[in-house]
Amino acid sequence: MSDRIRMLPESVANQIAAGEVVNRPSSVVKEMMENAVDAGAKSITVNFRDGGKELIQIVDDGCGMSPIDARLAFDRHATSKIQEVEDIYTLHTFGFRGEALASIASVAEVELRTRPCDSELGTKVELAGGRFVAQNSVNVPVGSQFMVKNLFYNVPARRRFLEKSATEARHITAEYQRVALCHPEIAFTLYDNDALVSKLPPSSLRQRVVGVIGKNIAKKLLDVEAETSIVKVEGFAGSPDSARQTNKEQFLFVNGRYFKSPYFHKAVVSAYEKLIPANTQPSYFIYLTIEPEKIDVNVHPQKTEVKFTDGLEIWQIINAAVRESLAKSGAVPPMDFDMDTSFEIPVAKDDRVPYKMPGIAANPDFNPFVKYKDSEPDGSRRSVRDVSGLGAGFLAADGLDDGGLPDMPSFDISEEDYRDSVLEYIEGDDAEQTALDLGDVPDVKEVLPLGQRYFAASIGGILVVIDRNRAWESVLYDRYLSMLRNDSSVTQQLLFPERLTLSSDDIVLLRENLADFVAFGFDVSVPDEHTAEITGVPADLTDAAPEDLIYELIDAVRDGERKAGDLKKERVAAAMASIGARAKGKTPSREELVSLLEQLSACGNYSYTPSGLAVMTAFTEDEIKKRLK
Repeated sequence: MSDRIRMLPESVANQIAAGEVVNRPSSVVKEMMENAVDAGAKSITVNFRDGGKELIQIVDDGCGMSPIDARLAFDRHATSKIQEVEDIYTLHTFGFRGEALASIASVAEVELRTRPCDSELGTKVELAGGRFVAQNSVNVPVGSQFMVKNLFYNVPARRRFLEKSATEARHITAEYQRVALCHPEIAFTLYDNDALVSKLPPSSLRQRVVGVIGKNIAKKLLDVEAETSIVKVEGFAGSPDSARQTNKEQFLFVNGRYFKSPYFHKAVVSAYEKLIPANTQPSYFIYLTIEPEKIDVNVHPQKTEVKFTDGLEIWQIINAAVRESLAKSGAVPPMDFDMDTSFEIPVAKDDRVPYKMPGIAANPDFNPFVKYKDSEPDGSRRSVRDVSGLGAGFLAADGLDDGGLPDMPSFDISEEDYRDSVLEYIEGDDAEQTALDLGDVPDVKEVLPLGQRYFAASIGGILVVIDRNRAWESVLYDRYLSMLRNDSSVTQQLLFPERLTLSSDDIVLLRENLADFVAFGFDVSVPDEHTAEITGVPADLTDAAPEDLIYELIDAVRDGERKAGDLKKERVAAAMASIGARAKGKTPSREELVSLLEQLSACGNYSYTPSGLAVMTAFTEDEIKKRLK
């Protein structure tokens, strides 16, 4: 039997490694920028063309390389970052594998020009497809200049899987922002097709966040600080009113390195519990400083996954730090927080009693709508429920055992409070959400408002409770989808134009989808690379803030960018419908509710919103009988 196992050629091995390290142009930008930071650069410039497919250029003023180092840098596993295996667990640099430059050179044409500060001449090294081409002396400033041309030119299958240039450009911008957010002390500049997109001077951390994300976030940042023996936490959390349905302004960093962690993301989001709507996400920029030996970044070649020795304790510290920040801002009820942000959270060990969350004592028999009268002769208390909101007065007496209940003040329940309490009851787990058949436009003579959001009506002998916001969402969804397809929008001009400062990523999305914005009724222009000017809004959304409309619609476009044709239009129309429904905040008249119900019955799907939430729930005569037994 002949031998079958052979050593792979170096070029093939490098291309296999490139599949893990370099999967798109943004990966090249990430690796090159991190190398520049490791080289001690004070200024880093990034330029790319055609979404990085034609050219990626990184220029820095770091330490530079000698002629020998410049040549060896492209050999696989050649690195100046580590020497022994133990060094992997005490890293103070971004790179350490020695694979990035070799992988990039194996799938592109690469040119490096570099000079250390102690040399009068620099070195130029050229490679193509992983093969050395030439090395010469050149006159070049101190630092390094990398040019990566024709990425994946020798791997056509990989190149075909790249997305359109605008999408790749957004990925590059995202990587640029992540590195820039890690290092506010460094100046960063970004060019797209030789046009200036971003210029970030050295600044404080807060100024860097505002510079990257946009001035609109400046007033919404809450300071987050905590220092313990385990971890130092600093950064910012967004105020609850800045939460969005989709939020790309969520960043976690450890020791100056961006990483992803659903676990720590949950630590931040759970601090906002009951402060933001369930379908929204807060902004946050959390920076962790930990002893290098207590983390492991050698998990994945892209180094965005990190393992933590004290993960549980760090989760608790992050959560506590964000909650403290929200409390100090007045977003949550004030508590007895120590103004000194240095607090110690001990590490729980096996031989110690684990720490437990304090319990909350609640009396399951407590009813806020109960008026307590004098005690009965046997010591029990007599309660009287006032259900006069139904019209006639009904009194239901219950004999309650004392059970240590405190004396409660008497109060009269209003009709509106009663309706809200009834609604809470009928929307319990026993209420079945039903897809109703309204038939033709229903003959509705009367409706009963239940608070500001709900109303009830009798349709075909069935009692129906409708969520007004969700009903509007269904109605507006059909309307906006028709606008996108038929260009039938109506615009209300603003008295004074609104100017918004947007990130470069948002500007790109706005420009690409300007026709859809116009189709909705927006009159918007993009005068420069960071500004949008709004002079008109959809006529039926004049009560909503124009900037909120634009921000949410951009987020919706971002979520739907991978969809095509009608699917994308449906996604964007659904977002506009959700925005429009929230803008219908005033208390409607009964006539307006009847009109809404008639419009709802004409919708393609009046039982559920575009996101699948039930618009209404019905109660048959049999169900009512069961409840009144």
